[in-house]
Amino acid sequence: MASRAPVATGRLLMGIRKWYYNMAGFNKLGLMRDDTLYEDSDVVEALRRIPENQYNERVFRVKRAMDLSMKQQILPKELWTKFEEDVQYLSPYLKEVVQERKEMEEWMKN
Repeated sequence: MASRAPVATGRLLMGIRKWYYNMAGFNKLGLMRDDTLYEDSDVVEALRRIPENQYNERVFRVKRAMDLSMKQQILPKELWTKFEEDVQYLSPYLKEVVQERKEMEEWMKN
C-alpha cells in the first residue's frame, strides 16, 4: 500500500500542473512557457545564444500573441500549445548564462 502512494501523488501533481498550465492562458495564444519570461539581462543574453530558427519561431509566437491580445481573441483550440508539447527551449541557455554571471561576480569579489 505504501508503494502506491508516491505514484498516486505523482499523478495528482501532474494533474495539478496541467490544470495550472491551462489556467495560465498563455497557451491559448500559442505561447510556450519560456516565451513568457521577463526579459532581464540574463534572459536577453540567453536569447542571443539560441539558434536562429528557435529565435525566429519565438518572435513569430510573440507577435501572433500580441496581435490576438489586441483583438481580444484566442487561437482555435487545435492550435493551443499543449502541456506535453511545451519544451523549455531557453532554460539550458539561461542556466548557462546565470552560472557564468555568478562565476564572474565571484571572480570580481577576489
